[in-house]
Amino acid sequence: MLVPQMLGISIVLPFIAAVLCLINVPPLRSMLVIGTGVVVSLASLVLVQGGAFSLSPESIFGINPDGLIAVLDFALLFVILGISYQLKSKLVATLTILQLVPLAFLELFMKPGENMGPALYGDQFSMIMCMVISIIGSLICVYGLAYMKEHEHHLKLTASRQGRFFFFMILFLGAMNGLVFANNLLWLYFFWEVTTFCSFMLIKHDDTEVAVTNATRALWMNMLGGVAFVFGMILFRSQGLPLSLQEIITAESASKLVLLPIGLLCFAGFTKAAQLPFQSWLCGAMVAPTPVSALLHSSTMVKAGVYLVVRLAPAFAGTLFSTYVALFGAFTFLAAAVLALSQSNGKKILAYSTISNLGMIVACAGINTPAAMSAAILLIVFHAISKGLMFLCVGTIEQKIGSRDIEDMRGLMGVMPKTAMVAVVGIVTMFLPPFGALLSKWMAVEASAHLPLVVLMLAMGSALTMVFWGRWLGLIMTSVVPEKGLQAEEQSSLIRVPLVFLATSAIIISFVAPGLYSAMVLPVLERFYSADLYVAAQGMISNNIGMFALYPVFVILALGVIYAARVSSAKGFFKRGSYVTPYVCGLQDPTDSRRLGFKGPLGVWADFKTTNYYMENLIGETRISSWINLVAVGILIILLAGVF
Repeated sequence: MLVPQMLGISIVLPFIAAVLCLINVPPLRSMLVIGTGVVVSLASLVLVQGGAFSLSPESIFGINPDGLIAVLDFALLFVILGISYQLKSKLVATLTILQLVPLAFLELFMKPGENMGPALYGDQFSMIMCMVISIIGSLICVYGLAYMKEHEHHLKLTASRQGRFFFFMILFLGAMNGLVFANNLLWLYFFWEVTTFCSFMLIKHDDTEVAVTNATRALWMNMLGGVAFVFGMILFRSQGLPLSLQEIITAESASKLVLLPIGLLCFAGFTKAAQLPFQSWLCGAMVAPTPVSALLHSSTMVKAGVYLVVRLAPAFAGTLFSTYVALFGAFTFLAAAVLALSQSNGKKILAYSTISNLGMIVACAGINTPAAMSAAILLIVFHAISKGLMFLCVGTIEQKIGSRDIEDMRGLMGVMPKTAMVAVVGIVTMFLPPFGALLSKWMAVEASAHLPLVVLMLAMGSALTMVFWGRWLGLIMTSVVPEKGLQAEEQSSLIRVPLVFLATSAIIISFVAPGLYSAMVLPVLERFYSADLYVAAQGMISNNIGMFALYPVFVILALGVIYAARVSSAKGFFKRGSYVTPYVCGLQDPTDSRRLGFKGPLGVWADFKTTNYYMENLIGETRISSWINLVAVGILIILLAGVF
């Protein structure tokens, strides 16, 4: 029985490795990051081989685990309280005290240790999350080894901060693995707050004024969710219910009394997942180094929020609260897609795309049917791979061209062909058939057919998704006159390996989606649903409503790619001398044939420029964010009022 050992590797090892990363010996740190990534990834694969399990450790390093977790809970909160005084943030201090005092009351007077059930529980859903966290998170950390050297070079730092950086990156992985396997809500809460603390420290890593400001916003918004989490646990205990996640979700029915604490835990999940109106903390996190953004968006932090909501979904199935959750998630999906449409900043597009996709996952949890839950779990996987890949691509591009604006990526195929091809894979797998993200959205839209307003918002949001991803793809694929003396693109193996691995995984995992569903998703659903489950066979996923034929579409796609490559090669599109100056009813600079433009009034030369239309005056952040947040707050109030 390897479960205890593999759990120790997945959860405890990163905590130990994180501390060792503080040793200021770069070669040792690199070995620790790579070695820890390999070991925890292998541990996640070993765990998948077994079935569901439950475990209550008798001791951790000879210490009672429940007592250790309680001590660490309070220690962490006191650390955050100290940080609040350094930041001079009364809001953070207040929210911290609102957790400290009720938590002390819970621990000292409400006897939460009685009838707790197993401290740790793992099923296929937990194992899926563990693989996403361990493998994708580790690749991002490995990518960070090369990225941070260049990042600190640009910042012209006299003293490296990489020890601190990788301490929190590796710690994040261990905390997330602990979170997805925690059954005891007090354990889950501890890991939940560790992720909050890690995200704060990573967002403020560069210690600029804007970084500190945005990190503080992320801290207080997530601390607000922490307050809801603590009060949710108190309500469970006040009603004589155990603080056991599995007992909560397997209860016969959800009464009004039980729905209230469940609603508070879902609220905590909404804040962690940056759902409207809490999206500003995740958008503000874009000031952090790119590996941080990739980690927050793909395998950690925001995924913790949707994991909790999806995990709790069986507990509120068939209630009015469930319908409100679906409406809330669908609105977030649509509104964030609209905001993404107005962006030319690559990281901002990725941020709003993440918020939008997480909104769809929340909507699926609210729809609460087998099709919807299938879509939610699969989208967590596919989004993590492709979104992690896209963030790493944007980081690599930014360090090369000095910009993250997608308009500056026009003709990127000629400047950075290796990175550009990987970015194309990342974009395509996010919105085109037959890849997994679109499969998940098809399932979600199909599942929401009985909720007209929800299906309308999901369909409209999906259409907008096609626009901003297609626009970005077009810019990268655009052919431009190459720069003179252009040097061949060079990539460090620490950059190339994560990019290639994630790009390959995005394609392969989509191809084996039917098998992934049958082996990992279906067993989770069968615990709670007995009808209308999808059947995966012969490369197709179908139920009584519809069918998604993956393998035939893959064949058509492969033939299309082969044909396009042959035609392009035959016509010399890939040859350097094949570029022809376009006729734009303008002039060529007589001193530079590559320079196009026009002569305006008084013979003043104006360069020819092309750009997309982003409609900032209509749907820009500054124009509609406040209105969107107002609507989101209204839906959230109605949602939470429904549990009283």
